[in-house]
Amino acid sequence: MPGTLQGPRRRIHVLVRGAVQGVGFRPTAYRLARELGLGGWIRNSGAGVDMELEGPGGLLDGFLERLLDELPPHASVRSLATHPVDPLGATSFSILESAPEAHPTVLVLPDLAPCVHCLREIGDPRDRRFRYPFVNCTLCGPRYSILHSLPYDRQGTTMAGFPMCADCRAEYEDPTDRRFHAQPVACPRCGPRLELWDRTGRVLADSDEALQAAAQALREGQIVALKGLGGFQFLVDARDGAAVSRLRERKGREAKPLALMAPDLDWVARACRVGPVEEGLLVSQASPIVLLECRDPFLVAGQVAPATPRLGVMLPSTPLHHLLLKDLGFPVVATSGNVSEEPLCLEEGEALLRLGDIADLFLVHNRAIARPVDDSVVQVVLGEGQVLRRARGYAPLPIPLPESFPSPPPTLAVGGHLKSAVAMTVGREIMLSQHLGDLQTLPSRRNFQQTLRNLASLFGFEPTRVACDLHPDYASSVHARESGLPVLEVQHHEAHVYAGMLDGALEPPLLAVSWDGTGLGPDGTVWGGEFFVVDGPCRRVARLRPFRLPGGEAAVREPRRAALGLLHALAPDLSAWGHLPPGQAFQTSELRVIQGMLDRGLHSPWTSSAGRLFDAVSALLGLCQCNRYEGQAAVQLEACLGGERPQGQPVPVELHDGDVLDVDWAPVLRALLDGIQEGQAPSRLSATFHLALAGAILSVARHFGLERVLLTGGCFQNQALTGLSVDLLRQAGFDPFWHRNVPPNDGGLAAGQLFAVLCRSRAGEND
Repeated sequence: MPGTLQGPRRRIHVLVRGAVQGVGFRPTAYRLARELGLGGWIRNSGAGVDMELEGPGGLLDGFLERLLDELPPHASVRSLATHPVDPLGATSFSILESAPEAHPTVLVLPDLAPCVHCLREIGDPRDRRFRYPFVNCTLCGPRYSILHSLPYDRQGTTMAGFPMCADCRAEYEDPTDRRFHAQPVACPRCGPRLELWDRTGRVLADSDEALQAAAQALREGQIVALKGLGGFQFLVDARDGAAVSRLRERKGREAKPLALMAPDLDWVARACRVGPVEEGLLVSQASPIVLLECRDPFLVAGQVAPATPRLGVMLPSTPLHHLLLKDLGFPVVATSGNVSEEPLCLEEGEALLRLGDIADLFLVHNRAIARPVDDSVVQVVLGEGQVLRRARGYAPLPIPLPESFPSPPPTLAVGGHLKSAVAMTVGREIMLSQHLGDLQTLPSRRNFQQTLRNLASLFGFEPTRVACDLHPDYASSVHARESGLPVLEVQHHEAHVYAGMLDGALEPPLLAVSWDGTGLGPDGTVWGGEFFVVDGPCRRVARLRPFRLPGGEAAVREPRRAALGLLHALAPDLSAWGHLPPGQAFQTSELRVIQGMLDRGLHSPWTSSAGRLFDAVSALLGLCQCNRYEGQAAVQLEACLGGERPQGQPVPVELHDGDVLDVDWAPVLRALLDGIQEGQAPSRLSATFHLALAGAILSVARHFGLERVLLTGGCFQNQALTGLSVDLLRQAGFDPFWHRNVPPNDGGLAAGQLFAVLCRSRAGEND
């Protein structure tokens, strides 16, 4: 019986840290305390949730046990601390106003896709929220994208300007309702509203009529700019090749695959191969874009994802998307609402100015967006999800520091130049921001700086030092040097290593394979095919054999140049290679110029980059001579495998001693050239190359003999390379690790920079 005497009466204060705001934690604790007849109070604070409970000692213990057992679905408790306080004779329990804090450390939840209960309501004509596109409850809805300040209360969100109607207020205050203290609660009477605008901002329709008119426009092949959860998106009928081509031309996105939003899981299963892990990711409340192998390419226009066997597919991630896709019944392209290389548009007026030449219509609403949050991208590697772009649904969930680390001083890391993100210490955790995009343009750099200010304000963060990349010209590095703070540089590939160690909670000693496209080495050369031993400090111990890149940055854009640099290292006379696709891709006069550049080393920097090696081989096989988007050559080299894991014995590489061990790709290149001469199919030659690289990793692992082997860097987004490497390492008795939650690409650099600085501090290296 509630209130039964179980020991002497006590009162305790409880501080709970973790995912405990915006998830129904306080309502759960409230209902449980009332059920047990306990007195006291509960409130949000800058650290999490704190409460005081009073009653018989046995009931207090029972409350704490049941609270941890009966947590709401998205809640998680990192720590729970109690201490006794003097009893006050309280017999009732209440929810108090939140307690602000100068330096909040509370875990901020990402935005969550709608729950089954809310979806049922918007589909029920008898419900007062029927077809209302902004439905939510404590189990779902916007969080991070609407949050201005902590603690997480309505007045600190972009919902502050929408006073609750009587019905919503009753739900909000009812302990038995699932909207009890759901901060964004709203309905058609009191909440945000839709409008459909033309390019001049003239209102064509509102509310459900706006939604239905937008659906009709999509059926007719028009491009609709939709104001989503974390920014604008461009939508167009994914079956209409002419409409998709028109979007590509207007947006300036020539060839890079476009993401799809599917009407339901049944459509995805018809179009793509979907296993249990892929299905779990698709239907999760993170609702990311999942990269899937296409099984029926005729269900969407070929212009959606040219020259790749995979489609990036997501399910509707908000009630608005659910309603729209249910009305349509067919997939739409859903891509970022921006001009290429610029940040997302957040506000309607800005969208009219920046996107007016791209979109035909604008489906907008009057709920403000606090910060840009793009769609996340994941894939499945070796039966587990791997985050490639960390944004909606994942950011800003923190990454805890290992228990062995002391509490760090406030430290900022500003990441790289591409796939930008920032990281900061929040208490004993690392908060990695959402994906911010490339820092190529002035608008994108302004967005980067605004995000830093925004997050500093949100967490009351005042850094005492800043970590950045070694490259002096990265916009992020320039920002670090201009901040006035002590600057700690972390070499690009070391940052990848530490990002992987953080992701896998790995302790030294280990061998790390850090492969990507480009990173400045301390010797002034372009690194990218590096091996490190971490046994205290992080030491570079091996590299792929360097070759020259004629034209420098031009060779990044043109894999044919990387191929000529590779061939020149094998045999310097380029005329001997004129019959190969890279040689045929140039005029004779151009080849003479490149010959001179390579012979004299003019504008032809050395590189050990695995990414440029992928580019060169892709060009050699005639797959891609010029990249029309970052990584295209490597994508097409993997794509020609057809989703199959190569079999057989790898061509052995040669290892040469020097200042560091050189891993010589020459035997592999000769095998590829022999295969080309014999007329072997590109798929077979690609398999030879992938197998050889995995074999090279195994050879270096055997050379150094460390059991743990970490695979990190953008090259390990390649499913085939990662899978082959892990298989070979496991068969030989090694213990391989690869990325899951922190992106292996430059999106994880900031987390790696920050963790590197903390590891150095622990070892006394920053002093």
